[in-house]
Amino acid sequence: MPRIAGVDLPKDKRIDIALTRIYGIGRSSAGKILTTADVPPSKRAKELTDDEVSRIRKVIDNEYKVEGDLRKEVAMNIKRLIDLGAYRGLRHRMGLPARGQRTRTNARTRKGPRKGAVKTKK
Repeated sequence: MPRIAGVDLPKDKRIDIALTRIYGIGRSSAGKILTTADVPPSKRAKELTDDEVSRIRKVIDNEYKVEGDLRKEVAMNIKRLIDLGAYRGLRHRMGLPARGQRTRTNARTRKGPRKGAVKTKK
């Protein structure tokens, strides 16, 4: 099981799909990485040689910001918006959608489960 950028890649998946398990790498980035590293995308992760793994690792280290560094940068960007008092920062602080989506319905992912009606005691 190859380990790249601190992530154990699933060994039975094709390498172009397995690379997407790394935070910050999607399908198109994985294809570009494999092209640069000269590794066929149809190869399974368990079939990779140590040389191929090291070439992939080198390309990712040199050209991409992934995992911890990327998470830290995203968190700092959100913190900056909150500190500025920007509208998007306020939406992040309140846990609501920040990109103009409606909230009357269909915002359950950001708002969490429904609260329900509150009954008053007599």
